[in-house]
Amino acid sequence: MNWSHWIRQSHRWLSMTFTVTVIANFVVRARMEPPPWVTYSPLPPLFLLLFSGLYLFVLPHATRWRSGRGGKGQERSTERQPT
Repeated sequence: MNWSHWIRQSHRWLSMTFTVTVIANFVVRARMEPPPWVTYSPLPPLFLLLFSGLYLFVLPHATRWRSGRGGKGQERSTERQPT
């Protein structure tokens, strides 16, 4: 398994963990004043989601840049050529 696949899978699991902690936060807040660890429990997954999301956002651009296909002055192959 390569790094990209591992980070993508981690990002998915982190997003599910973040969602569950936010829902739990709202449920506890509806019943009583939550302890600080419940209030701040969504922050660690959110912090990790930031870095994995930034990596996944930059990955296609970095791949294109490394292969030499991107850059200024180059046209995309999907654009129509003037006739």
